[in-house]
Amino acid sequence: MQYWYNVDTAQVESDDDRSPNANVMGPYDSPEAAQNALQTAHEKSEQWDEEDRRWNDEGQR
Repeated sequence: MQYWYNVDTAQVESDDDRSPNANVMGPYDSPEAAQNALQTAHEKSEQWDEEDRRWNDEGQR
C-alpha cells in the first residue's frame, strides 16, 4: 500500500482514502515517510538549489 500527504489537511492518507492529486504529495512507502513529506521536499529543494549554485558558479569560469 502507498501513502500520501494531504497538504490541505496535513493528514496522511492511504490509497483507500486518497484526496485528488492537487491536494496530495506522494506516493510514499510508509505513513511515517508521508508524514515527513514537507520536510523531505524542503531538504531536496535545498540540495537542488545548492547544486544549481555550484553548476552556475562553475559555468562562469
